[in-house]
Amino acid sequence: QVQLVESGGGLVQAGGSLRLSCTASTNIFSQNNMAWYRQAPGKPREFVATITINSQTMYADFVKGRFTISKDDAKNTVYLQMDRLKPEDTALYSCNSNMFWGQGTHVNVSS
Repeated sequence: QVQLVESGGGLVQAGGSLRLSCTASTNIFSQNNMAWYRQAPGKPREFVATITINSQTMYADFVKGRFTISKDDAKNTVYLQMDRLKPEDTALYSCNSNMFWGQGTHVNVSS
């Protein structure tokens, strides 16, 4: 059973930055693509960004130019650098790889 653990969330003012981490209990990211999703209160979960085995990346339009996904296979960790945060970025951010999901980390952006 693979475990994914997110960290790095918190409260930040609009325009600020946070870096989220997702650490796996195995080297799953070297064998599978990985993605970040988010779910705001009362809204469905939505795709944020993904990184492939070969480190190709893709982003949702609403985070392009502000968020950067990266990974360190040696540390079994994927990162989401979030810059120029907006109040509408407030959500529970979760990582996913293959069939596995983390519990999520909360991001709260104040105006």
